[in-house]
Amino acid sequence: MEKAKRHRIIKWQRVLALCVLLSSLFAFSPLHAEKRFWRKLGRLDSLLAVRYLRTSYDTSYVIRPEGRLTLKLRFNQTGNAIHAKGTLNDLSFKSDLSTSRKTTISIAAAYRGIALSYSVNPAKLGGFYNDFELNLDYYGSRFCINAAYQRSTSLSGDIRYGEDMYRMEKEDANMKVFNITGYYIFNHRHYSVSAPFTQSYIQRRSAGSWLAGFSYQGGSVKPSDDFREKKPDMKDIRINVGHFGIGGGYGYNLVLGRKWLFHLSALPTFVVYNRNKITVNDERRRAGHMRFNMLFNERAAIIYNLSPRYFAGATLVMSNSLFDDKAVIVNQNKWVVRAFVGMRL
Repeated sequence: MEKAKRHRIIKWQRVLALCVLLSSLFAFSPLHAEKRFWRKLGRLDSLLAVRYLRTSYDTSYVIRPEGRLTLKLRFNQTGNAIHAKGTLNDLSFKSDLSTSRKTTISIAAAYRGIALSYSVNPAKLGGFYNDFELNLDYYGSRFCINAAYQRSTSLSGDIRYGEDMYRMEKEDANMKVFNITGYYIFNHRHYSVSAPFTQSYIQRRSAGSWLAGFSYQGGSVKPSDDFREKKPDMKDIRINVGHFGIGGGYGYNLVLGRKWLFHLSALPTFVVYNRNKITVNDERRRAGHMRFNMLFNERAAIIYNLSPRYFAGATLVMSNSLFDDKAVIVNQNKWVVRAFVGMRL
């Protein structure tokens, strides 16, 4: 009896020990998983910090701002206009068309150089704006790219062909255009484009640099199917854009005290490839190849640092052209304006 009783006691002691062990595992496993998560997150932050703080700039001119996180509230507006003229069948052609201005409000966050943003277009939410536009900007220490794709049905303006004049309203024409500009910064040790345009760096002393780059504008404008049904007697008019230029320019960052930063830069390029053309029904007229044609890219910015943590500013990026051709001239003028306030944490 005593032996069986001892076996029962040992058996219950083992069951009790197992229960204590299991309860301990369940109690400490979430805590352990949480600690492991924070360790991995800290390791990732350390890797990002090494990448973020490593710079090719001369730190007496350009430095990283204090803080890990940058938050910005931005107000953006873009516009685009296409002007074309030429001669077809001994008749003069001229068009002046422009899109509706696009206005958006966006919230942007950047953590150690990795940025995300979310934009809202009040007009689009209200059903008053149906255009699509995508802008991609990359500002590196040596090389920068500004690219934009736009699909628009909000074109409006006038088209004249000979004695005929057509008034184009919204939804009467479809436009698809793509613009890209890239440029190399020679004085990349002292001059930062990121400082005025992304605020991921701070320009401490004034500096400038020569630039070398390229520009491309391409796209098309044609009447919509609904417009053809409304006006079947109207001639089929199409405008095609396609030109590529290479050239050089100059940019300068002016630092006044510890509060103000002013930026101006221009990149004129000479057109070496030109496929602009105007088509009216079956008659097509192409631009001449050997002409004095230029594309211009201008940028401007102003930044005011209220304190090491808070800042505000505005930027302008613009692309336009200058053509000299009696056969066909197609000019596209596109611009993007941004105003913002931000803080660093």
